[in-house]
Amino acid sequence: MMDGQTWRVGFSCLLLLALVGSTRSEGVRGCEEVRKLFRWRHLGAVKGLPDSPRAGPDLQVCISRNPTCCTKKMEERYQIAAHQDMQQMLQTSSSALKFLISRNAAAFQETLETLIRQAENYTSILFCNTYRNMALEAAASVQEFFMDVGLFLFGTDVNPEEFVNRFFDSLFPLVYNHLINPGVTGRSMEYSECIRMARRDVSPFGSIPKRVMGQMGRSLLPIRTFLQALNLGIEVINTTDHVQFSKECSRALLKMQYCPHCQGLTLSKPCMGYCLNVVRGCLAHMAELNPHWHAYIRSLEELSHAMHGTYDIEHVLLNFHLLVNDAVMHAHRNGQKLSEQVNKICGHPVRTPTQSPRCSFDGSKEKHGMKISIRNGEETLANRRKEFINSLRLFRTFYGGLADQLCVNELAAADGLPCWNGEAVVKSYTQHVVGNGMKAQSGNPEVKVKGTDPVINQIIDKLKHVIQLLQGRSTPKPDKWELLQLGSGGGMVEQVSGDCDDEDGCGGSGSGEVKRTLKIADWMPDEMNLSDVKQIHQTDGGSTFDTTGAGCSTATESMTLTLMGVVMLLPGLW
Repeated sequence: MMDGQTWRVGFSCLLLLALVGSTRSEGVRGCEEVRKLFRWRHLGAVKGLPDSPRAGPDLQVCISRNPTCCTKKMEERYQIAAHQDMQQMLQTSSSALKFLISRNAAAFQETLETLIRQAENYTSILFCNTYRNMALEAAASVQEFFMDVGLFLFGTDVNPEEFVNRFFDSLFPLVYNHLINPGVTGRSMEYSECIRMARRDVSPFGSIPKRVMGQMGRSLLPIRTFLQALNLGIEVINTTDHVQFSKECSRALLKMQYCPHCQGLTLSKPCMGYCLNVVRGCLAHMAELNPHWHAYIRSLEELSHAMHGTYDIEHVLLNFHLLVNDAVMHAHRNGQKLSEQVNKICGHPVRTPTQSPRCSFDGSKEKHGMKISIRNGEETLANRRKEFINSLRLFRTFYGGLADQLCVNELAAADGLPCWNGEAVVKSYTQHVVGNGMKAQSGNPEVKVKGTDPVINQIIDKLKHVIQLLQGRSTPKPDKWELLQLGSGGGMVEQVSGDCDDEDGCGGSGSGEVKRTLKIADWMPDEMNLSDVKQIHQTDGGSTFDTTGAGCSTATESMTLTLMGVVMLLPGLW
């Protein structure tokens, strides 16, 4: 008995003889299989299709010396089918890449929205738990600040310097009225507005507002650029999925995929070399994307690696409330000096007994987001970015190898099998096989490639632009931060000093912003009880006063905040 290998070799030889023999015959015996396939592919009405081979003098591409099963109308239908087949294969080939980017873009956005809500909750709890008298009045400013953070991250033209200044401007009248001159003070709208306007002149919060601007600039702009770059990646794929082929390419695709049908060779596949010449010619313009696509992924990777520590948005947003607390305490420590400065600018207030509205957090709100939860170390935004980049790196040469991928996986006959060379079924393709890209197409025997594709050129220009943005933010400088609107070229540069003294609210550390920021070092402390700072404020007479006011409707007098607690799980997307 013959073994399996001997049987397969024998069968291949018989198939080769049968196919080659059929092309050498005087004509195709019948057109029934061609008609069946035409009907199965829904290419058009079967009525009028040849039952048997006949001359085809009006054919434009599928020209043969032998009788044919094709008419001019069939050739036109095949032309449309060949174009649709290629676009479908392009979309199938890019589907995994497109899904990877779009899924992660949506996941990152949802994660950032969760992170912003969590940071807002931290800040709201700080006021309710530690500065209760001003909590209700501060709520609108806190909400507006984090709304502006979200608007900036997701592409709106808001200026971080402006919304940081606006937050601290609105905070100063509250601190002044409740901590520096607490209890009995006339707080007319005009007087509060004067205090608000005086904030930038008297600097009640030391260097902390500048520090916040620096941290926001270093963390918000990179992640905004990262998100916009992902959206451009999706646009690139959508564009190449629906590329328009030239007339030369369309004719070559027809000849490669459907002209064999005209000779009754419905099962034949193109030779590998023949397929590569045709598809590399058709995708020559698209292959020009490859170096820019490679640079795009590399730039995304570099930017992602740079977003860590004080450049990491999680670190910045989840610790914002600590800087707010430092700012309030710094203003209170310098209360007498600030009071004198404000009196000079705004005059002395008319002192009348008042009672401030109390903090009033809804207990149900805590159940739906106010409660701080433990964050899994594997679920951080940084880890998700790392996983995404590791997956994306597999597609660095996607556009350079796309033609080869289509021929190997979809179109061409396997090595050693008889194949279609554009004229007949043969043992092998004997023409010169060209490489990928425009420069290699001058010697392409199957497709003439001319000029440039304006759509592809536009996509290349967009990639170049976003690569410049990504690379410009990949190595941020620790002593400066830039805020540039995407594509505008304008903006501002704010110098954040590393010098720090007791008056700046650094507690005498003398080591500058990094030490102060990283007092939450090792990312964040395990826990911090904000109620511990309630009673430390001293009046001018040396007596202690409670900054919390008459009471707070939260469930407990003190709340321990676990600072490593933002939930990043997005089960619907991961």
